[in-house]
Amino acid sequence: MDTFLIDVPMPSMGATVNELTVVTLKIQPGARVAKGEKIGELESDKSIFEFESPCDGTVRSIHAHPGEVRPSGAVFLQIETSDESLRHLKSKSGLLAAPAPAQAAPAAAHIWTPRATKLAQEAGLDPAKITGIEATGPGGRVSGDDVTRYLEKRLS
Repeated sequence: MDTFLIDVPMPSMGATVNELTVVTLKIQPGARVAKGEKIGELESDKSIFEFESPCDGTVRSIHAHPGEVRPSGAVFLQIETSDESLRHLKSKSGLLAAPAPAQAAPAAAHIWTPRATKLAQEAGLDPAKITGIEATGPGGRVSGDDVTRYLEKRLS
């Protein structure tokens, strides 16, 4: 059976969610994956969910790294597969797209939820420069509630 390369997009979570944060990845380029296998965790401003492989195949490249915020529809990873039902995702060039460069983690190695980042920015703060914030969210992430508490302490 012939194989082809597909561009697996960041999922769309509805009209109000246009970006997702990569929380964890459980795969690397070269890994064999099975359809339905849990390959990572993504987070919207409302929830964290597991992302599953859409097919059997081999991961050829990963375009988003833990801590990165990526828009819905952007290439998340590329898989070489023979699953004809995914032919509509075939890579336009047929070649590996350049993976996204790894980005530095936010200050104090905290991963921020999209809601937390938005609240900090609305308060005129740069999340990458905030230190001394307590991260109580799932997996040690800075949550919106953490930012609210941080801002309240600054004002008192």
